Amino acid sequence: MFWKIAGAPGAWGVEDPNNPNNPPYEKVLLEASLAGYRGIELGPYGYLPQDIDVLKKELEKYKLTIVAGTIYEDLLSEKNFDTVIQKIKVTCELLSKLPKPTQIDGQRYETPYLVVIDAVNKIRDPFAGHPDEAVRLDNKNRERLIDHLRIAAEIAKSYGVRAVVHPHAGGYIEFADEIDYVMENLNNKEIGLCLDTGHLFYSQMSPDKWIKKYSDRLDYVHFKDVHLETYEKVLASYTGFFKGCEKGVMCPIGSGTVKYKAIKEALIEIGYKGWITIEQERDPLLADGSLDDAKKSINFLNQHGYNL
Repeated sequence: MFWKIAGAPGAWGVEDPNNPNNPPYEKVLLEASLAGYRGIELGPYGYLPQDIDVLKKELEKYKLTIVAGTIYEDLLSEKNFDTVIQKIKVTCELLSKLPKPTQIDGQRYETPYLVVIDAVNKIRDPFAGHPDEAVRLDNKNRERLIDHLRIAAEIAKSYGVRAVVHPHAGGYIEFADEIDYVMENLNNKEIGLCLDTGHLFYSQMSPDKWIKKYSDRLDYVHFKDVHLETYEKVLASYTGFFKGCEKGVMCPIGSGTVKYKAIKEALIEIGYKGWITIEQERDPLLADGSLDDAKKSINFLNQHGYNL
């Protein structure tokens, strides 16, 4: 098959590196290896060691490679952007010095990637998943967001790292019109796209259709599944994305409502070749269930022809 499978610290509940409830990174690396992953993302800035020698040693111990780093930040704020730039430089320097993951024959851009996410914010979070109610940015702020994405991608490129924008529920790049705007205003030489099946479904889009729609921009894919009953309750109560994750809105692949047969057919149709990273956001206090859930997800995908 044309795909390799990886994990991410978010599947162990690690979204905020300063959360005192986070599991130790050694537990995440060990369980990622036990689950059968051969790649993992860096996770939030500073969670995994940023000392290159320490990180290399830890990855070698668990037979893992890094497939992506993540910048999860307020990308709109001018005040915050100097911090964003510094984090991009540190992350990309690390990515450029680490051993490269396996490259799949036909993969368009070399792994690892820099995944760029506009973070969940207080204005949009209650309306995550509600495209008809969420306030949109005005033209001035949309243009600023595009400028910041362009700068982020240029910095990554200077380190030999491909930047990919990741639409995320609760941020300002979430809904169909917002993804289209970014893709229309940044060309493929500037930045790629990382589509996340769970976020697409959460935000009222069909993952397989969007995979096909942006086949020429799709460099990297995240897999999640959504527990339908919990999802409907979360949206009805305007709970917000991460609070919804704490309630179990994300579940092992195959136990939710996302259509992975159609997604597999779409990936084959567009000729996608590359890495797929499984995530299942959760409360870090429930991280002890992460290994079992990862195995369930991988087993389901392999039973349905993914051959990961």
